[in-house]
Amino acid sequence: MVEGQQLPELVRGPISRATLALFAGASHDHVLLHIDSDYVKAAGINDVFAHGMLSMAYLAQALRSWAPQDRIRHWNTRFTAITPLHATVHCRGEVAEIFEENGERLARLKIGAWTDGGVQTLDGEAVIALSD
Repeated sequence: MVEGQQLPELVRGPISRATLALFAGASHDHVLLHIDSDYVKAAGINDVFAHGMLSMAYLAQALRSWAPQDRIRHWNTRFTAITPLHATVHCRGEVAEIFEENGERLARLKIGAWTDGGVQTLDGEAVIALSD
């Protein structure tokens, strides 16, 4: 890895109602905003939208594809927008910095998720150990 390097994009979706139902069951997150169209319409929202943690799971898959799990030192993200129904999620990363800490060579990655409409839904960073 070198500073400025774009990491391979991971694409998931499009997000369907079935995806949301399956994720709700797997995560035990049954918030009605994600699964009940009548509920969200009564709340003035056009339609259900994806769980934020679904995009986080996709971003974790991308991170794991860029580095083995035992080399991931930490990562964090913040939610910046919702992922609408039928969106495709694009997880991206870029090597922001190569540095050394406690005798270990590390890379700081700028990471995030975007919808196919170009809206960034997650913004964050990860630090991974580089192999020798």
